Amino acid sequence: MHLFISCDWGTSSFRLRLVDPISHAVLAQVKSLQGIADAYDRWRQQSRDESERFSFYQSIIGDHLRQLQEQVIDSLDYLPIIVSGMASSNIGMVELGYKELPLAIDGSDLVYKSVGPTEYFPHEVIVISGAKTTNDVMRGEEIQLIGCDFPSGGERIYIFPGTHSKHITVKDQRVIHFKTFMTGEFFHLLSQQSILSKSVEDDHLPWSSETQKSFEEGVEQSLHGNLLHEAFLVRTNHLFGDFTKAMNYHYLSGLLIGTELKGLANRNVPLTVVANEIMLLYYVTALQKLKCFTFEKVDVDISLVKGHCKVYLMLRHNIS
Repeated sequence: MHLFISCDWGTSSFRLRLVDPISHAVLAQVKSLQGIADAYDRWRQQSRDESERFSFYQSIIGDHLRQLQEQVIDSLDYLPIIVSGMASSNIGMVELGYKELPLAIDGSDLVYKSVGPTEYFPHEVIVISGAKTTNDVMRGEEIQLIGCDFPSGGERIYIFPGTHSKHITVKDQRVIHFKTFMTGEFFHLLSQQSILSKSVEDDHLPWSSETQKSFEEGVEQSLHGNLLHEAFLVRTNHLFGDFTKAMNYHYLSGLLIGTELKGLANRNVPLTVVANEIMLLYYVTALQKLKCFTFEKVDVDISLVKGHCKVYLMLRHNIS
């Protein structure tokens, strides 16, 4: 059975999976917070020669491979490793240029670099790069997109919530455009580092009727108000006793997500939201509030694994 190792290496997280490319089954996995930013900081602190950079990052993958090996019986040696995310950035293991749009959704024109196995690291490592428009870039979401299903013909927008959310437009089986929204980063800055931080609190609980209502009110206000003014209402909501801190937390979230999505409210284009369970709840609720009802939901972990499977099978076919 042909297996491979899927590596999703983001800025602040790392995930390694042993995958069956035919069934898309994940046979074992390890997760950590050793993202690319952490790896790059450690690399700089050691002041090693640039020629050793790739092998330094390989050693981090190797640490996780040993944890993965503990979960399976057969040896993982010589299984290829597909690496996507920030590993191909200027702070990653090797910097690769972006693929300029359009981009085929089967992954056939991705930019990648393959490094063969060595005595010290018995795995072929295939690093996948990202994509760019004339004024925007992404790394990682293109793999998640490749793992989605695509209706034949027509146009569809795929929404990837996150620190830097992406709206990716696919038409006739090609990515023709995408936009980045700093929704998650703005939320972190406002809720953690601004004057509003004293007025919000994450209760880490499922939505109550009150917190859902406050989220929907934030979405509603994003349509009719000005973000710079409406954000300050988070403070006055608390000062005047109108909202609890937990309600304010969801109001601010609704305000920012609504600001991100409101440009889609009047577009007659089907949508797909690709996210984890929590973010699907937020974005689906916001889209319904904005009267966008033609959309599908996709689990982002499933789409990532399927995307890596498609890339692996495509590369194996091309090599053979």
